Amino acid sequence: MKINRRGLIRAGAAAGVVALPFLSRKAGAAEPIKVGSLLDLSGPIGTSGQPMYYAAQIAVAEINAAGGLLGRPLELVHYDTQSTIQMYSQYAQQLALKDRVSVVQGGITSASREAIRPVFDRNKLLYFYNVLYEGGVCDRNTFCTGTTPAQTVNKLVPYALKNWGKKAYIVAADYNYGQITAKWMTKYTRDGGGEVLATEFFPLDVTNFSATISKIQEAKPDVVFSALVGTNHTAFYRQWAAAGMKSKIPIASTTFGLVNELATIDAAESDGIVTAYGYYEELTTPASVKFVKSIRDKFGADVPYIGELAATNYEGYLFWADAVRKAGSLDRMKVIEALETGISVEGPTGRTTIDPPTHHTIRNAFLGKAVNKKWQVLESFADQAPSDTAAVCDLKKEPNTNKQFIIDIKT
Repeated sequence: MKINRRGLIRAGAAAGVVALPFLSRKAGAAEPIKVGSLLDLSGPIGTSGQPMYYAAQIAVAEINAAGGLLGRPLELVHYDTQSTIQMYSQYAQQLALKDRVSVVQGGITSASREAIRPVFDRNKLLYFYNVLYEGGVCDRNTFCTGTTPAQTVNKLVPYALKNWGKKAYIVAADYNYGQITAKWMTKYTRDGGGEVLATEFFPLDVTNFSATISKIQEAKPDVVFSALVGTNHTAFYRQWAAAGMKSKIPIASTTFGLVNELATIDAAESDGIVTAYGYYEELTTPASVKFVKSIRDKFGADVPYIGELAATNYEGYLFWADAVRKAGSLDRMKVIEALETGISVEGPTGRTTIDPPTHHTIRNAFLGKAVNKKWQVLESFADQAPSDTAAVCDLKKEPNTNKQFIIDIKT
């Protein structure tokens, strides 16, 4: 993976680096409120984590510029988890027990989330997971701000069936996210009168897809649905184009673009791929334009693509800050109760609201198509509810629930 070294140095990428507070410490100044961040800035997931970390710094800077919280500045304590679960576990303990932060916002893969979520539960440390994922987490101590399949996959699959045909072939990453998302793809395909010809899963270190491409050629689907993850899996799209398949069978993906693929592969390899997300940096609303400009002004024009992961991470800090203001306290339960009033924020993705029973968000969703290394927004869908997770999680009725449900997907 090609890493922007200058950008990483600016971001403080070394493991254990603590970002300096955005307000200088003066004699007698209020003690900073420490907020924790755990994100991969290196390894196969690193190009997803970099813009998320930039967004976190922008959010903290903006909160401090507005006077901080409770009369105190914020100090961002960040660790690069290096795309390894061991580092997540180690630094989660450090944030909870040594750094004594007030909240943690972080984790990218579902595996990383499930490694650190129990640590924060045990230590009564509030946790925000700000990444699109497969749905089902039900934990009063955790808030999930990214999109779930009911908000995006349920838009992507019908679009593909309507525009390209009813026969699908699924390729996905071989862990929770890919496996469960593939089930949602199958459900929505069958709900739309379509057929899934085959489904294949790939570990994150796989880079050779020639055998699978041959199988797809033989199966002759109308569309390929992809839930591949990480820089290694980017090889699929290159090999697909090299085999002459790009002009023959279109691709719809829930993940393409999350590791900056539009910048790292040729337009000839990416043009026409359709995705569904809660945000694209091409959105022209004032809040979106300001958000993108703030990141590029501070970190340079060559930062990775600023997509849903960055936007929802930024909004996670806004939610927490608003809840602290509403609670008038950093007390974890008071902040949780404030969030459970259904707090809304106006961020780059639009108006987004905490759904109290699930601790997920009601948010806008968008369809986009890759065109000349940018996303052309095709459609928008307002106020999409996390109905998949709502089918299994009601923290208002059962506040002591603490698990990730594997949603029974009728396919």
